[in-house]
Amino acid sequence: MSIVKLIDAHHLPVWRRPVTLLILMSAALPLAFATWSALLNNFVIERAGFTGVEIGWLHSVREVPGFLAVGVIAVIMFMREQVLGLVSLLMLGAATAVTAWFPSLGGILTLTMISSIGYHYFETVNQSLQLQWLPKDRAPQVLGWLVAVGSGASLLSYGLLVATWDLFDLSYNTVYLIAGGACVAITLYCWLAFPQFEGEPQIKKMILRRRYWLYYALQFMSGARRQIFLVFAAFMMVEKFGFDVHEVSALFLINFVANMVLAPLMGKALGHWGERNVLAFEYIGLIGVFLAYGGIYVFGWGVVLAASLYVLDHMFFALAFAQKTYFQKIADPGDIAPTAAVAFTINHIAAVFLPALLGYLWIVFPGAVFGLAAAMACVSLALALMIPRHPEKGNETIFSRGLVMPAA
Repeated sequence: MSIVKLIDAHHLPVWRRPVTLLILMSAALPLAFATWSALLNNFVIERAGFTGVEIGWLHSVREVPGFLAVGVIAVIMFMREQVLGLVSLLMLGAATAVTAWFPSLGGILTLTMISSIGYHYFETVNQSLQLQWLPKDRAPQVLGWLVAVGSGASLLSYGLLVATWDLFDLSYNTVYLIAGGACVAITLYCWLAFPQFEGEPQIKKMILRRRYWLYYALQFMSGARRQIFLVFAAFMMVEKFGFDVHEVSALFLINFVANMVLAPLMGKALGHWGERNVLAFEYIGLIGVFLAYGGIYVFGWGVVLAASLYVLDHMFFALAFAQKTYFQKIADPGDIAPTAAVAFTINHIAAVFLPALLGYLWIVFPGAVFGLAAAMACVSLALALMIPRHPEKGNETIFSRGLVMPAA
């Protein structure tokens, strides 16, 4: 691939510019990952006999590469971030394609680890490239559109799944092969069609800066809280209410239609109201959603409420890209790549052990799992209120107004 300076990229045709590459990669990831997620609970219950214990261990294994995302810093010492992102997408797509070939605990855990390395390393690099390639004044709006693109790709996956699963009596193997293969095909096109974009030189070692402490804390709480949603919310729909594949997929379908419509509006709102207000709105909403999830088990509330909460839950989590723009505003340009890797590792500290531990709690008292998530959302709300209205270097938190903090 040829090398093009980022400042000269606007001379390229639209279909070869950095934003176009970000769009295509944003579409490729969910074609594989969203399909894997939609089928996962039914696949592991029907083919491998999983209970809450095994699903908890599966998701703990899946999060280990996220915890080790700091390893990206070592890899980019000899491989460009853009290349690493595409290699990671290839790993995700290939592992997804062959998932149904190994319907055992050992086989599922092994492929989950491979696909997870691809997923987490791609997400780490993708976040870094987005913040490097997008100007600060346009980042909220463009990030909103990228969320919408990802939701559109997921919508395509789920729409086809809902429409064809029963009609053509599809097998898990067929769907996984098609979804993973589509991710691989798009990635190969990105590899061949785009030049290498060269922007601000990045520090290629691990850094921890005191002035980024609030961003680190937000990332840690987000990762812990997200695991409860990813692991147990969808699992509840299958285990408690007996949702079939097409019903789970229909629920995801509604989620992604909502995000396609609302994500660009969320980007606009972020640009207008700022990160503090947007994140506070997200966390207040999540507190209510998680408390209501717990009420389903304590008070026996029904499936309609559970499905509605699942959609709301997913919509609130889409606002998390406000954390990215907060960091972009306070960061030194050369810090973006190493801090993206460090932040991704921090985000996954709790993810390594929390699903497995909560899997045992789930068997005894499922409502308590969601009560814990509500408490985590309360902590996140307190942290979000520490973000200043106009964050920038030297004004990273409400406690640092007017102060220029040391670099490290």
